This record gives sequence, structure tokens and C-alpha cells, in this order.
Amino acid sequence: MKKLALICAVALAMASCSSLKIVDSNAAVNAGAAAVQALTISDAQVAQLCSQYMVETDGQNTILPADNSYTQRLNRIMARFHNINNLNLNYKVYQSNTVNAFASGDGSVRVYTGLMDAMNDDEVFAVIGHELGHLINKDVRDAYRAAYLVVAARYGIAAVNTTAGALSTGFLGDLGQQLAENAYSRKQETQADETAFQFCIQNGVDPYAMYHALNVLIQLSGQTTQQGKLQELLSTHPDTYKRAAHIKQMCEAAGYSMTTPKANSTGSSNNNNTVSPKPNSGSNNSGSGVKPKKTSITPKKG
Repeated sequence: MKKLALICAVALAMASCSSLKIVDSNAAVNAGAAAVQALTISDAQVAQLCSQYMVETDGQNTILPADNSYTQRLNRIMARFHNINNLNLNYKVYQSNTVNAFASGDGSVRVYTGLMDAMNDDEVFAVIGHELGHLINKDVRDAYRAAYLVVAARYGIAAVNTTAGALSTGFLGDLGQQLAENAYSRKQETQADETAFQFCIQNGVDPYAMYHALNVLIQLSGQTTQQGKLQELLSTHPDTYKRAAHIKQMCEAAGYSMTTPKANSTGSSNNNNTVSPKPNSGSNNSGSGVKPKKTSITPKKG
């Protein structure tokens, strides 16, 4: 019944969109098949879809080389983390004033120079932990599935073609637009923040790093020259004030004292600081009833 309702919803969407290419009954039938198939595509197919999308996205951005200072800094910050849940991660830096970062379902992690300019190493670490949280919590997988459902219906595609390069540039472009329109929910953002919080604690990084990173975004959003650069990130990461307050509450409940964010670093990583809870706090991260979600973020051995 749920599948039928989704197919009907897709059919209504097609009827109201003049730009769709489905113009005959056979194509409409194919679109219905695509809607059903999109609900059942495997994780491996989603990863392949993500991989094809990332080839397109990387081609549309300027990727900084391995010997660039931004790339070297990012590699230092994330040196120990190249595998999560048996998903191999690959990190790249986009040359852009945009303040953003994201992780794709194929393990691609992309960070913009605008974000690295605005944040110190701990904050960059926390933001990436947040994006990896979306991977661990299956938010990325679900987002791609939902976007594929809509776009595949437009094109009358009944299944993900796992042949490299099989999806057209137009399809991938529409997929990207659909992903941008489908923002993560407040619950998903909160869970990813909690994952970042635990990620920091597990690795001796300032537990307030995510809180400080969110406050950087809040401060930048008030600067006219930065508003355009923040538009994409803030549109997909809503309720920044509430999220910052939530992370602060978690830090306090776990017995951590407020820290002062370090200056931005273009040299060696400052992730080596270990932050301990206040003595005799008697807290075990459950003082407020809020616990960071357990994850399986582990450094790759060897």
C-alpha cells in the first residue's frame, strides 16, 4: 500500500511539472516501475549511484592537488580515518569560498577551502565527524534513494544501471538538484551532531568543537559578505542555534568545562589535545538523559 501511495505521488508530481520528459503512456508505466525499484535498490547500488554522481561533481569543481597546503592540512586532520563500516573514505578539498563539507555514500568526503579558512583543526574535525555521522546513520543512503525515486520517475528508468558512466549528465544534474532540495530532518541533524560529539571525545579532540563550529556558522551568517557562501550549508543544516545549544548541553552533562576555540591553523594539526571532564563530576554522559549515539567509527589498522 505504501508503494502504491508513493507511485501515485510521483504520478501527481509528473502531471504538475512541465519540464518532465515523460510524455506517453509507456514512459509513464516505466516511471511507475522506477518508483517501485527505487524503494528496493540495494546499498551496493546506492554506492554505485553515489560514485557516478561524485565523478560528475568532482569534474565541476577545482580539486586541490596533494601537495597543496589545504590538502595536506586535511590529510593531517583525518590521517587516522580512512575506513568506516568497511567503507573506504577518500578526502579531497574543493577550491571555493563556500563554507561547506559533505560525505557521499561511496566514501567520498569533500571539504571546501571556505570552511577550512573559517575553522580551526578541531572544528574541521568535528564537522567531518558530523558528515560521517550522516553516513553511519544511513542518512546519505536514504537521501540518495529518495532523490533517485523522483528523478528516475522523470526519466522512466526502472533500475540503477551499475555500469560506470551509464547515467547521463542530465540525470546526475537533476539528481544533485533533488538532493539539494531534500534537506536532512532535524532529527537526522541532531543525531549527526551527537555522532560528531562522540567522535571528538573518542579521539581526544575538544568536546566543544562541534559547538564552536556551529557558532562560527552563526557568526558568519550575520556578515553580509559571507551570506552567499553560507547559503548552501545553512539551507541543508537548519536550526543552527538549537543545535549549538544541544551540543553545549551534552558537553555540560558529560562534565566538560567550556573551552576557548584555538586560532585557525594552516600548519600542523592541533587535534592532539586531550580534554578531560571536570574532576568529581560524577557524570557518565547521561546526566541530562542525552547520550551520544554509539558508532563504529574506528581508524583503519595498519
